[in-house]
Amino acid sequence: MAEATTLKIEDLQVYYGHAHVLQGVSLTLEHGILAIVGRNGMGKTTLCRTIVGMTPASGGQILLEGKPILGQAPNTIVARGVGYVPQGRRVWPSLTVDEHLRLAARSGRKGAWTVKRVYEAFPRLLERRSNGGAQLSGGEQQMLAIGRALLANPRLLVMDEPTEGLAPVIVRQVEGLLRRLVDEGDIAILLIEQNIGVATEVAERVGIMVNGRLVREMSASDLASDRELQQRLLGMGIQADEELHPGEEGDEEDLGPVVEAPRVFRVRRQSGEEAPPPPAPDDGPIASSVYRRESAPTRWSQVSRPAADSGGAEAILEEGEEAPSQQAPERASVPVARTIGRAAYVAGTFDTKGRELTFIANRLRRQGLSVVTVDLSTSRSPSAADIGPSAVARHHPRGAEAVFTKDRGSAVAAMAEAFARFLPQQRDLGGVISAGGSGGTALATAAMRALPVGLPKVMISTVASGNVGAYVGPADICMMYSVTDVSGLNRISEQVLGNGANALAGMIAHRSQQVAAERPAIGVTMFGLTTPCVQAATPELEEDFDCLVFHATGTGGQSMEKLADSGLLSGFLDVTTTEIADLHAGGIFSAGEDRLGAVIRSRLPYVGSLGALDMVNFGARESVPAKYDGRLFHIHNPQVTLMRTTAEENAAMGTWIADKLNQCQGPVRLLIPEGGLSGIDAPGQSFWDPEADRALFEALERGIHKTQQRQVIRLPYHINDPAFAAALVAQFRELMQGRS
Repeated sequence: MAEATTLKIEDLQVYYGHAHVLQGVSLTLEHGILAIVGRNGMGKTTLCRTIVGMTPASGGQILLEGKPILGQAPNTIVARGVGYVPQGRRVWPSLTVDEHLRLAARSGRKGAWTVKRVYEAFPRLLERRSNGGAQLSGGEQQMLAIGRALLANPRLLVMDEPTEGLAPVIVRQVEGLLRRLVDEGDIAILLIEQNIGVATEVAERVGIMVNGRLVREMSASDLASDRELQQRLLGMGIQADEELHPGEEGDEEDLGPVVEAPRVFRVRRQSGEEAPPPPAPDDGPIASSVYRRESAPTRWSQVSRPAADSGGAEAILEEGEEAPSQQAPERASVPVARTIGRAAYVAGTFDTKGRELTFIANRLRRQGLSVVTVDLSTSRSPSAADIGPSAVARHHPRGAEAVFTKDRGSAVAAMAEAFARFLPQQRDLGGVISAGGSGGTALATAAMRALPVGLPKVMISTVASGNVGAYVGPADICMMYSVTDVSGLNRISEQVLGNGANALAGMIAHRSQQVAAERPAIGVTMFGLTTPCVQAATPELEEDFDCLVFHATGTGGQSMEKLADSGLLSGFLDVTTTEIADLHAGGIFSAGEDRLGAVIRSRLPYVGSLGALDMVNFGARESVPAKYDGRLFHIHNPQVTLMRTTAEENAAMGTWIADKLNQCQGPVRLLIPEGGLSGIDAPGQSFWDPEADRALFEALERGIHKTQQRQVIRLPYHINDPAFAAALVAQFRELMQGRS
């Protein structure tokens, strides 16, 4: 009977843009506790928000004790007897506990629940009554959120993930409170939970939500005892670290239309030409298809049929964002045609940053993008991500067990290596985004650096306001400072995380297509003391080549070689190799041991020289190591001190360069400027030292194995002499003509 039914929902329909988020949800709650469980993105939070009037519905009805409340303002619904405990607690950081409760008591219905009774139910809040919301632990914030809702003296209490992120001892306290509320009063509870243990422990019945539909309602005891059913309906599979293999997916529970196979459409152009079908996934163990959801596909992972008056991609509204006021679907922000085959990968440690990463994923879905979540956790906790930790860890050269070592330091390093091997192999990778602290940043950026330049990469990090060179390296990673810690959702973190997601969506949608350029790009290296040489050479090449000049400060050389590894260069004019001197003598502009590595790997034409190898770069004079006391220095500016290299150091560098160039299978020309290596290595200048330079030249002549492809050319010019620049240009043109 209506008077005995606290809540009744019939055929509830909710859209966000084109996304049909709630698809005919119907349920009845007469008394006690009804729990709704399901994976992220299934519509559970939307159901809560619609009940309390925060999200508009396009159809159906909601009855509270037989009277309609759908479409009413949230304050009216609260006054009618509905209390709401939102996901994420939503406490005011600047208000004290006591101020929270007294404000709620002043605006709520009068009844048995008072501020005094809340303090009796939660003694910890009484101890913390003078503390601000931002000074409370997660468990204390949850107690405050529940107490605040109870002060409305509700007939119906809607609770969205009340145990999320809480310690087990606090979870037990929440469970006890829920039982007491039902046993002692007239409150009925609609409980939204991902923790199946909590749901089946406190509820009498449990509803299972899949893709916006309530597909099954059953007794809590039946669900608690059926582990297989939990796995089938709630998505516990590869992401729960089962060792499945390609093609070995389990039978699915019959969920009716929710799990029907995606409909595939073929495009026929006006000309009659039929568009080719999408490429099939690889058959090997690294195929992307292996890692797709092994349970029922969600509405985000399959082709869907939008409402009749819509025509674009689906989206989702994430926690903390208001739904559009209009009920008619609106067009997606990102054109669908630009994102076909380009999935946005959201990667991070879902065991500690699950809420934040899910927020990002939902924002990307709202933009109409296909999203793949990747869990990089090393704790071996069950994961709700599309791709679980074991699937990533198997890409480590020594297998998954090399990752899960139980030692955090080695586990994180190994997972970073595995992810760096995993990510570039994903054929549908359109871009990647992550969020985390120093550990999460190290995990994600290692893989980002392995990706080609131009492929979108966004890292939202607590360390992004400092020196990020170790994380970014030579890659085009967009680093965003998180402002607050990446720990929970609040008014600041939602803005920053949302901006990051929107930025990635724009990058993916509007990424330039790779087309044949009119002029092939070449990498040119320059330093302040070799500028005249480069400025004389590049104008002679610019008519035929796109000259990309890199400042040889460590990252500059790495960036040039990163472009070569990404297939974006056609050759090298490596005038300035000073980074090699810093590598050998401990200077600040080292490009690392892999300098010249891309020359070897790419087999591109290489014309190089010895620009500024007469110097090692340090910071201010007092930063020079004490072991170099007594050496020859030149103060370039207050922040840069140059140290003259010795004959011994030059001989060692010559041997090192020779070994690298001997490994090159592409054409190589090394031009030696006998008249000096930099603007201050010339007669009358501070670093003029012919004997030291001669040691370098002789080591190169002696060490390089000369062939028709690999030649050393000595010229009686200073490196900044126009004649030397002309010789560089002539040799480069000759090599490039040989490749045409």
